[in-house]
Amino acid sequence: MALIVNIHDAKTHFSKLLNRVGTGEEVVIAKAGKPLARLVPINKSIQTRTPGSAKKYVFMTEDFNEPLPEVILNAFEK
Repeated sequence: MALIVNIHDAKTHFSKLLNRVGTGEEVVIAKAGKPLARLVPINKSIQTRTPGSAKKYVFMTEDFNEPLPEVILNAFEK
């Protein structure tokens, strides 16, 4: 369960809140009791992305850029 603090307390105790986030806790900042923002720890195990790595999984047909058939277009308008 996330710790919920109001904006004034968040400004006053920002360093302490960051320390809690650093230990893995999530902090929700609220305005007038309504959640407004979340402070969450950064995932340090982010994998680097390699452009083109999904190339063998994605394909497009020759007609992918052609207009859609009327039957499909009409389904979107309902």
